[in-house]
Amino acid sequence: MPLSHFRQPPKILAHVRNAALPGPYPQRLEALFPRALTDRAVAEIKAWPGYEPTPLRNLDRLAGALGLGAVLYKDESGRFGLGSFKALGGAYAVIRLLSDKLGLSMAEIRAGRGSEAARSITVTTATDGNHGRSVAWGARQAGCRCRVYIHAKVSEGRARAMADLGAEVVRLDGNYDDSVHQCARDSAENGWFVVSDTSYDGYLDIPRQAMAGYATMAAEALAQAASQGGGPFTHVFVQAGCGGLAAALAARLWMAAGSGTEFAPEPGHPRFVIIESEYCACLMKSARRGRPVAVKVRRETVMAGMSCGEVSLVAWEILRRAASDFVTIPDGAVAPAMRMLASGAAGGGEIEAGECSAPGPVALIAAACDQGLRAVMELDADSRVLVIGSEGATDPAIYAEILAAG
Repeated sequence: MPLSHFRQPPKILAHVRNAALPGPYPQRLEALFPRALTDRAVAEIKAWPGYEPTPLRNLDRLAGALGLGAVLYKDESGRFGLGSFKALGGAYAVIRLLSDKLGLSMAEIRAGRGSEAARSITVTTATDGNHGRSVAWGARQAGCRCRVYIHAKVSEGRARAMADLGAEVVRLDGNYDDSVHQCARDSAENGWFVVSDTSYDGYLDIPRQAMAGYATMAAEALAQAASQGGGPFTHVFVQAGCGGLAAALAARLWMAAGSGTEFAPEPGHPRFVIIESEYCACLMKSARRGRPVAVKVRRETVMAGMSCGEVSLVAWEILRRAASDFVTIPDGAVAPAMRMLASGAAGGGEIEAGECSAPGPVALIAAACDQGLRAVMELDADSRVLVIGSEGATDPAIYAEILAAG
């Protein structure tokens, strides 16, 4: 049984309903995240060598245990051999950047046209691991240089993975947000190009490009769900660090539900539940205040890629309109969820789910087992829930240690 992996069902530690819903809102979705932007990214990524859609796994045993219609798990563990959804964003943004700077098509960049000019360009980023790996991979495809900033708690295994792709890896004291600021300062001084999926004042376009790459997941999941039958998604439980993944999915699925231009909830729009760690809930705090608010990360979460204290501005403008709920989960529930998925007990086969893949199942179990939250979130036998398996074993040693501890 899937829930037997937990000593007791996990609990939602905090829950905020988005008071801003329902709309309508003055700013259109098309102005924030144009459909043409995502369509171009999806078309380019589908042309990459080795592209294939990642699986949409049916966690039928978990759905049965929770009394839900379906729980569908988008498994990003095999994406382009990089092990996470981030392969779609950073690499695409690098190739798009080189295309714009050199006046060549993205296909020409990938084919090595303009390689001599590309070598004079340096792209940079700050990362907990997965995004930097994607940027390094994109830089290798584009033929440009890459410099990646990591903070003190990033594992050696993740650092080596980026170096193996040709990146210069710079480790700093402090946390993720400190590395973001140092990367921005150094890049401004040296004329380098920051490729981040976190946006801030004066830096919005490249993060939008990275988010457009993430929309590939939504396009795939929609097609896969339609081919499997059973109707559209009613809920999306999605993890968030700075918010880029969650916002990209929300925007793309919102468009598909028939509201491509207006932020106004209509029948057919899935309910978006945004999940954060108890240690770095910047989106929840922002939802409470009604504006972007930074939090000081005083303790690193085991969900390394979610350890962000500052909200992406582009993501916030989408999520404050499209998200229904913001929740936080305990770190202690992550390892049991990983072992549940690895065992096959949830259904969908034995799934390699890294630490950042656990939040969706954890939050869904917690909400479905709490009668008050179950009612508030309208979870019932007709619910078809999408959760995102955002990564596999991106650090095999840490993954093996977590599974063995069970």
